[in-house]
Amino acid sequence: MSINIKKIGIAVSASAMLLASALTANAQGKGTIIDKIVAVVGRQAVMFSDVEAQRVQLQTQGYRPTDDLRCQILETMLYQKLLVNQAILDTVEVADRQVESELDRRINYYVEQIGSEEKLEEYYKKPMDQIRADFHDVIKEQLVAQTMEQTVTSNVSVTPQEVRNYFKSIPRDSLPTINTEFEIEQLSLLPKIEETEILRIKDRLREFKTRVANGESFATLAVLYSEDPGSAMKGGELGFMSRSDLVPEFSAVAFNLEPNEVSKVVKTDYGYHIIQMIEKKGERMNCRHILLKPAVSYTEKKNAMARLDSIRQKIVNEEITFKQACWMFSDDENTRMNGGVMVNPYTGTSLFEAEHLDPKIANAIRGLEVGEISKPFETEDDQGRTVCKIVLLRSKSKPHKANLSQDYQHIQNMATEKKRDKVMEEWVEKTIGSTYIRIDDEYKSCKFKKDWIKTE
Repeated sequence: MSINIKKIGIAVSASAMLLASALTANAQGKGTIIDKIVAVVGRQAVMFSDVEAQRVQLQTQGYRPTDDLRCQILETMLYQKLLVNQAILDTVEVADRQVESELDRRINYYVEQIGSEEKLEEYYKKPMDQIRADFHDVIKEQLVAQTMEQTVTSNVSVTPQEVRNYFKSIPRDSLPTINTEFEIEQLSLLPKIEETEILRIKDRLREFKTRVANGESFATLAVLYSEDPGSAMKGGELGFMSRSDLVPEFSAVAFNLEPNEVSKVVKTDYGYHIIQMIEKKGERMNCRHILLKPAVSYTEKKNAMARLDSIRQKIVNEEITFKQACWMFSDDENTRMNGGVMVNPYTGTSLFEAEHLDPKIANAIRGLEVGEISKPFETEDDQGRTVCKIVLLRSKSKPHKANLSQDYQHIQNMATEKKRDKVMEEWVEKTIGSTYIRIDDEYKSCKFKKDWIKTE
């Protein structure tokens, strides 16, 4: 079983990182030193425990425990370290908010897999804050490596002729099968928030501000009451970030605060906040916040659903088109002006496989024919707000072998990815030649795909 350098190369997984920590800790407990530096790329070191941890993880996935496996793992790590080292030299960075967001996503994934935070702590024999700390650095390194790779390939594009040439180069029996895909248009309404509910939320936040002024901990109040799942358990702390990392309404207030000062109530698309400054460093700052989201009343949801039902009937009666209805009525700024056409965030196209759809949208289009409109339904938007929608099934394909007329976007993406791979191959060869690299004698017999040893 071969391993593609890019596919696992850019990511020593977070669970492997924790296994590495466990290996080192166990060895130290026995008084035996098993960890050492096995490679250096610029100022980046690869540890023996990192290689072993990844080997253990891959073995559980069915890879055979051979010396060649260790060599392949080391090469993927050399690739990542090369990217990270160059990112530091070129001042390519990732925002703390991005790291924290990915950290939250992975922690939530592992909690779902194992059943609860308590079980995760029991499994790793560590409290959650230590597990998060162990994940943090490896996730940040992965994101820095990915960002560096994106920087190198940012100008890569393909012409229509290159797409056609790429398609012709694929053997007919190697053409990929395209699964069923959907194109969907949506019309979204945000149910009105009653003024009494907004006043209740603001009063609650002002109460928190008063409690902090009287000596209570802002962080403790955030843990207890904040409705931001990404920061609540960290006492509302967001980590260091720049103005561009935050929505304008939030950053305009936050960056004007002094250390420990608590803001007035701030409204954003996410809800209502109070903010406490922790520390400023030039154009970056770290703060805490408490987020409260106004609840939508049953009456307002019912009103929004009734309004959608009326709009739907106008479209069915051909009084207006779905596109015109979006322009006139939709509250979704991302799709309103393009006639409601949804864009798949995973591919950047208008095509969705079933697994990429919001489950409530998938359920709404079940049984629809192309051109038909769903009944109104309730879901949440990207900001976690309650929204009511109707959706139109614009197209639905059957599984088939890829072809240019039907699957141009797919083939364009494949051609672009191949061109990016070529650019990265050239970048790696060039950068290896100008970077200090040292590899432990134990690995010098490895048959690497790249000449990592030539620079010694």
